[in-house]
Amino acid sequence: MDNRAYLGTLDAAQKADLTRKADGPGLWRLAGHGGLILGLGVLIALGVPFWWALLVPQGVLIVFLFTLQHEATHQTPFANEALNEWVGWIIGVILVQPFLWFRYFHFAHHRHTNIPGKDPELSAPKPETWPAFLWHLGTLGYWAGKVQVLWDNGFGAMEAAYLPRAARSRLRREARGMLAIYAVAAASLWVWDVLLWVWLVPILMGFPVLRLYLLAEHGRCPYVADMFLNTRTTLSNRVVRFFAWNMPYHTDHHAYPQVPFHRLPVFHRMIEDRLGVRAAGYRAFTRAYVQALGDQD
Repeated sequence: MDNRAYLGTLDAAQKADLTRKADGPGLWRLAGHGGLILGLGVLIALGVPFWWALLVPQGVLIVFLFTLQHEATHQTPFANEALNEWVGWIIGVILVQPFLWFRYFHFAHHRHTNIPGKDPELSAPKPETWPAFLWHLGTLGYWAGKVQVLWDNGFGAMEAAYLPRAARSRLRREARGMLAIYAVAAASLWVWDVLLWVWLVPILMGFPVLRLYLLAEHGRCPYVADMFLNTRTTLSNRVVRFFAWNMPYHTDHHAYPQVPFHRLPVFHRMIEDRLGVRAAGYRAFTRAYVQALGDQD
C-alpha cells in the first residue's frame, strides 16, 4: 500500500484531527528558536570573551530557519495565513532564498518527489564521489545558484517550467525588493560591521551543516513515486526535532504535507511500520553515506 492508498483509509475525522492548524505551537517554537538567535547575536555584537566560538552555533540556528520557511510554503506552521507568509518572506531574506520562488520550486518537488527529469531538487545530483561530496558541503556552488536565481528572478529570464507565467511579475518584485535590502545591508557595513558577524559569517559557516542534514531526506532513496519509499525519516533527539521543526519526520511530511509540524509526531506513530526508508539518526546516516562513497569508481 503506497502513501495515497493509505491516506484513502483515513476517515474525515482522522484527517481533520491530523491537519488541525494552530498558532500557539508555532509561536512558542519560533520564540525559542528566534530567541536563541537574538541572544547569541547580542553576545557576538557585544564582543564578549570568546565571542568567535559562538559563530558556528549562531550559523546553525539561523540556517535551520530554512525548515520553518519550508513549512510556511505549505501554510502549516501557523493558523494565521498572513503570519505564515510574513515569516516565510523574512526567512527568505535572511537565507537569500526568495519565498515565493521557493514555494513554486518546493511544490514541484512534492508533485514529482525523487523522479529524475521532473523533481527540481534532482537538477543538482546527490553527491556519490568524495570530490562531489566535499563540493556539496563546501556550499560554493549552492551560493552561486542562489545568487543566480535571485538575479534571474529580478532581471533575467525565468525559464523554469515550475514557475507559472502569471506569477512572474510578483517574482520580479520579490527579487528586486530583496536585492534592495541587500544593497542597504552592504552599505551599512561601511558604518558598522555588526551584520557581518551576527548574520553573514555565521550563515556561511552554518550552511554545510544544513546541507548534510538535507542529504538525509532523499539521498539514495529509490526513484519511485511512493512517498513511503522515496523519502527518508531520520529518527533523532528532541533538540534536533525542535530546531528542525519536526522535519526529520520527512517521509511522514511527504506522505501527508497538510499535517502541521506539531501534529507530525502523531502521524508518525500511525505510519511508522509502513516507512520503507529510515535512519537511526543523522550520525548513522552520515556514516553509512560516507562509507559508500569509498565504493564509488
